[in-house]
Amino acid sequence: MDAMLLTSQLINGLVLGFLFVLIAVGLSIIFGMLGIVNFAHGAFFALGAYVAWTLKPYVGGVGVLFLAPLVVFGIGLVAERLLLRPLYNKEPLLGLLLTFGLALFIEEAIRTIWGSIGHPYDAPAFLSGFIHYGPVFVTQYRLAVLTVTIVVLIAVWFFLEKTRFGRIIRAGSRDGEMVNMLGVNLSRVFMLVFGLGTALAGMAGVLAAPLWSVVPSISEQAIMPAFVVVTIGGLGSLRGAIVSGLLVGVSVAMTIQFWPAASGAVMYLLMVAVLLVRPRGLFGETWERFE
Repeated sequence: MDAMLLTSQLINGLVLGFLFVLIAVGLSIIFGMLGIVNFAHGAFFALGAYVAWTLKPYVGGVGVLFLAPLVVFGIGLVAERLLLRPLYNKEPLLGLLLTFGLALFIEEAIRTIWGSIGHPYDAPAFLSGFIHYGPVFVTQYRLAVLTVTIVVLIAVWFFLEKTRFGRIIRAGSRDGEMVNMLGVNLSRVFMLVFGLGTALAGMAGVLAAPLWSVVPSISEQAIMPAFVVVTIGGLGSLRGAIVSGLLVGVSVAMTIQFWPAASGAVMYLLMVAVLLVRPRGLFGETWERFE
C-alpha cells in the first residue's frame, strides 16, 4: 500500500472523526444535562449548513463560521423555551417524540425556504490548495477543519471543566434538585445548554458544507453517526464522544479505502462489538437520576 495514500486516508478519517465528535459532543451535553435524546440534532446540523450558505455572500467564508452557529444557537434557545421546557419531569418518550417531530418540521422548513435541490458551497479561496509534505497529501481546507474542531473541543472542555457555569452544568447533570436548592436557576441553565448543543451541531454543519452536499438530507448524514458515536463512547461522556468519534471516523475512512462496499456498515458493526463488551459504552457511567 502506497504510504502517501494511506497517510492521506488516515488524515481524512481524522477530519471525518472530528466532525462526528463535534456533532456528538453537542448531543451528549444535551442528554447529560437535560436527559433528552435530541432526535432533531441532525436538523440543527443542516440548519448550520444552510444558514452559512445564505450568509456567505455577505460575511465571507470565515464570518459564517461564527455567525451561522450563533443563529442556530438562537433557534435552539427558542425551541427549548417553547417546546421542550414543558416536558421536563414527564414521560421521557414525550421528549423523543417531540424532538423527532421537530426534526421533521425543520427539514420541511428547509425544503420550503431553500428548495429540495442541492447548493454548491466552496471552501474559502485561501484554503483551496493542497499541502504536500513527505507522505502527507491533504487539502488545506481539511487541515483547517481539523484545526478548528480541535480548538473548539478544547474550548468546550475548558468551559465545562474550568468555569463556574461549566461546574453548574456538571453538577446539575448529577443532581439537579440540589443545584436548584442552592439558588441556581436551572431553567435558564437548561436553555443555555440546549442552545450550546445546537450551536455545536450548527458549527459542524458549516465546516461540513464544503465537504458534503448542502441538501435537506444532509441531516441524515449527521444524525446516525452522531448517535453511534455517543452510544459507543457512553451517553453523557465528553471523553467518550471524542474517543469514539475518532475511532468511527478512522474506521470508516480506512474501510472506504480497503472495502468500499462495507463503509456504510462498519460503524454499526463497531457499535455492536463495543456494546457486547461494554453495554454502557466505553466511558459510560451509572447515572443515579436515570436508575
